[in-house]
Amino acid sequence: MSTLLELKAVTKYYGSGEAVSRALDGVSFTMEQGDFTAIMGASGSGKSTLLNVIATIDRPSSGGILLEGKDISGMREQELAAFRRDRLGFIFQEYNLLDTLTVEENIVLPLNLQKRPAGETRQRLQAVAASLEITEQLSKFPRQLSGGQRQRAACARALITKPALILADEPTGALDSANSKGLMQTFTVMNRELGSTILMVTHDAVVGSYASRVLFLKDGRIWNELYRGGRPRQELYHEILDTMAVLGGEADVC
Repeated sequence: MSTLLELKAVTKYYGSGEAVSRALDGVSFTMEQGDFTAIMGASGSGKSTLLNVIATIDRPSSGGILLEGKDISGMREQELAAFRRDRLGFIFQEYNLLDTLTVEENIVLPLNLQKRPAGETRQRLQAVAASLEITEQLSKFPRQLSGGQRQRAACARALITKPALILADEPTGALDSANSKGLMQTFTVMNRELGSTILMVTHDAVVGSYASRVLFLKDGRIWNELYRGGRPRQELYHEILDTMAVLGGEADVC
């Protein structure tokens, strides 16, 4: 596996003078192609800020962020817009599906923005819908779907452009425990069977245990990391709980 994402001493400050707030403080780590990494930590630890600077929604104050060997932290706005569209996939807590479009239209929207040929669009749609088991929902509108089905549609939309990296921000936050489990099983399919590289922010210990690695942030720094390896997921889950107890932060227990 080759290095896909590399963060080099990334810092992020807000404000100025005596009112300066340090959200990230020299964060460095790498992700290989095919990795599934979860970011955890207490509220205010820097989780959302970290995801935002990697997503190019915000710019770091210093340091470098390389994706596929290219420094994205110094890109101009026009380059960033194309980069987000073509190389990143996003999965949010609130789905962000357009109510006036069918599920199919929502999923293929990124390809239409890229002006992909109709034949290629149809082929990719059929493949991703079959992989995530939502073929029968394609003609429906988002309001006609369950929460779990909406998130699978959002996953399909993120996957269809074949992005280098998928960023997930509290993806189970609006789901009950049953749908959360279903979504994380979908993430497992995306990662292991479809080869997606996933970076996910979560405060839920159960959700974090589906990842192959968990990074813990504290005061804007990487405080600890855990690896699942070949162990049962339940072992990583209990290790996450123990780590959060020592860290002093909150973790949802399901």
